Amino acid sequence: MAEIVLTTLNAKYIHSAFGLRYLLANMGELRNRTELLEFDINQRPLEIVEKLLAPNPKIIGFGVYIWNTRESLEVIELIRQLVPEITLIVGGPEVSFEFETQAIVAAVDYVITGEADLKFAEVCAELLAGKQLPGKVVAAELPALDKIAMPYVLYSDDDLAHRVIYVEASRGCPFTCEFCLSSLDIPVRQFPLERFLDAMADLLKRGATQFKFVDRTFNLNLIVSGAILSFFQERYFPGLFLHFEMIPDRLPPQLREQIRAFPSGALQFEVGIQTFDEATSANISRRQNHDRLAENFQFLREETGVHVHADLIVGLPGETLESFGAGFDRLIALGPQEIQVGILKRLKGTPIMRHDAEWGMVYSPHPPFEILRNKLLDFETLQRLRRFARYWDLVGNSGNFRETTPLIWGEGSPFAGFLSFSNWLYERSNRRHGIALTQLAGFVFDYLLVRPGVNPVAVAERLLRDYQRAGRSDVPLFLREYIVERVNEPVPTVKKNAPKRQSLHLTRSTSDNL
Repeated sequence: MAEIVLTTLNAKYIHSAFGLRYLLANMGELRNRTELLEFDINQRPLEIVEKLLAPNPKIIGFGVYIWNTRESLEVIELIRQLVPEITLIVGGPEVSFEFETQAIVAAVDYVITGEADLKFAEVCAELLAGKQLPGKVVAAELPALDKIAMPYVLYSDDDLAHRVIYVEASRGCPFTCEFCLSSLDIPVRQFPLERFLDAMADLLKRGATQFKFVDRTFNLNLIVSGAILSFFQERYFPGLFLHFEMIPDRLPPQLREQIRAFPSGALQFEVGIQTFDEATSANISRRQNHDRLAENFQFLREETGVHVHADLIVGLPGETLESFGAGFDRLIALGPQEIQVGILKRLKGTPIMRHDAEWGMVYSPHPPFEILRNKLLDFETLQRLRRFARYWDLVGNSGNFRETTPLIWGEGSPFAGFLSFSNWLYERSNRRHGIALTQLAGFVFDYLLVRPGVNPVAVAERLLRDYQRAGRSDVPLFLREYIVERVNEPVPTVKKNAPKRQSLHLTRSTSDNL
């Protein structure tokens, strides 16, 4: 039986509760009296409550994030009804700011704000000793990273086989982008490098193949990033996959050489561009050298096998539909394999709120607190852009339509062309979710057939190659009248040295240059 239970509701089963593993690793003398139970937001609240109460805990600590606030509150309220004497504690980024008005904070006994790696154990020790805390809100002091026990031994064999393995060599960010919580965490702090690499070596020995670094600026400290890349390069094996968040305009020669040495599909860089509009960048206190960024993209796409995932944000103060579209087209020209179009979120504690009056920023009061309208983008336009983002993810990012996607805009603006397709697709399907791949391929084909000058047979052959890229062998019914013979060239197959979505972007065929 555990006196203390650590819990959270992950967005998906494949995600792992990185923060809770830190808390458990640092419980000290209370470690053997603590249990970690993680769930996902799609599980039934009553079933979650049943499992949380089974160990008969005295304290339950909840990790609260933007994606699980509503579901966590429902679980907490049920526990309150069933066993009101249990001490309930919440922590995490969603409750570390503006906690005074949050229903979930009102429903619990204590909230720990900030990085609670060490503070949670201190609070639990006092409570179990019968001591009273001076107040409901406990502010955690910023912990020294060399004093924190690393959590990597707490990844189980099942985690290594089935879940995303999160790691971090540093915390914090040197930039002050106003939409991001990391802008509040200055300066950047490094974990002891030797100890970190020893932990990575242990994960590799245990069979870990995919590492997702959550560092906000992996390539800021070139000595550290170089050492980490060298470590994994020396231990490379087919199937090893590393994800890093990168500063887009910082790739000096020594780092380029190390990146170039990795085989195709081993590295993924998440590159946060967010906007190309200079005035908007100034509004949100973002610094970025676009010329150097373009040069680095060219290097990554032409000289390396890196999978590039780039981010843009819709709804930033000062960004118009036209400037966002121009930025999207500019990014398409740089050639990343994926472009994530995100909708601006009003994260608690971030300085983005200072623009509310000037730019008429109106956000949803419900998680994930996305922008609903502003002075330059009305509600209807933002709804169109939400659909654009979703359909782009299904078509442009998925890798399922690599050859077909450029046909949607032809020789014109990629943004304008895909926005027209997005409007058409919503009118035809009346939904953003639950579209099966075969049905989506049919919609894409129908849309392309009405474009002037289109050769239906050529389009059908491209779409068939896209459809079969992941190993499918059937020919969809809507294509059969156009496919007299099977396409002569071999069907490209998915490489196995990267996650499926990335692998779809790595396949090659003779039609890539059409």
